[in-house]
Amino acid sequence: MNNTELFHILALLRVEGVGDIVAKKLINHCGSAENVFKSKAQQLKGIDGVGEVLLRNLKSKTIFEKAEAELRFLEKENITVQYYQNENYPDRLKHCVDGPVLLFASGAMNFDNRKMISIVGTRQITTYGTEFCKKLIEDLAVFNPIIVSGFAYGVDIVAHQAAMENNLQTIGVLAHGLTQIYPKPHKRYVAKMERNGGFLTEFWSNANPDKENFVRRNRIVAGMSEATVVIESAEKGGSLITANVANDYNRDVFAVPGRISDKYSQGCNDLIKTQRANLLTSAADLIYGLNWELKEVTTKSVQKQLFVSLDYDEQKIYDYLQKSGKQLLDVMALDCDFPIFKMSSILLNMELKGLVRPLPGKLFEAV
Repeated sequence: MNNTELFHILALLRVEGVGDIVAKKLINHCGSAENVFKSKAQQLKGIDGVGEVLLRNLKSKTIFEKAEAELRFLEKENITVQYYQNENYPDRLKHCVDGPVLLFASGAMNFDNRKMISIVGTRQITTYGTEFCKKLIEDLAVFNPIIVSGFAYGVDIVAHQAAMENNLQTIGVLAHGLTQIYPKPHKRYVAKMERNGGFLTEFWSNANPDKENFVRRNRIVAGMSEATVVIESAEKGGSLITANVANDYNRDVFAVPGRISDKYSQGCNDLIKTQRANLLTSAADLIYGLNWELKEVTTKSVQKQLFVSLDYDEQKIYDYLQKSGKQLLDVMALDCDFPIFKMSSILLNMELKGLVRPLPGKLFEAV
């Protein structure tokens, strides 16, 4: 995308009454943002959402002044621009009708990895939530997923830190422009995140972290990922909005259960109770739910270890598979007298040790 086209896209997005949905309709109808401004009013009137007021607003001179100022900022700061029709735009977000026309990025992002997980939750994270989040990301690290969150206090920053500790790419989706970082104490994480991941925002350089921006930000967090995980949440909160948006986008949602008396488990428990989220007790639940397979991971990471020590449950399952050969997960759980979630968790650990391998159709066999 050249600067001329970017300039006209920026100008179009500054027209009062033009949001992402209408902008896409106009661009698709006219072929480009530049052609929108060149088109006669009669050619645009038939487009859904385009009325007399909007047509008048397209003629405003101030929109071009604002677009020119923003273009200069992008060039000066070497900001990467991701356009919804280009390859560098998050693929899953392209399929969201209200996905941003433009995203502004800083850092070193690579969206080739299709395994992308959003992790959200309360800003008042508990010790239970912190430990679960760290363990979840550590156990998922063998799949090399991209970890997405909102760079806020609580669950967000714990998820980003855990991703970096496990050398995973992590992306913070911001509710403001790239001229600032909110909250300010998180500035110390910026450089490290930008070396392997970075930041995305739809907001222009002068945008502040206003309350309504966080709600808009949440649709990007939900839309760009394969699944959204809610670690902890009160009865109401932004993470529940993200979960609901993910459901609307037909994405998988997982929630971590907690005691009914815990304030920051009420939101998660309610998501599970109302079947708006899958129960998440370990990484195995997510791996099983998303049908991730370790055979996609490099062989080196799952080579059979010499002199492996097995606990009682692992030995029981290994002996069972040695005797029965290939077996279905559900049948194994029944024969070995384990709940499905526990069986999945044990099998994951055994896969990492190179003792079992998954086969098509949810079959497993001993190595």
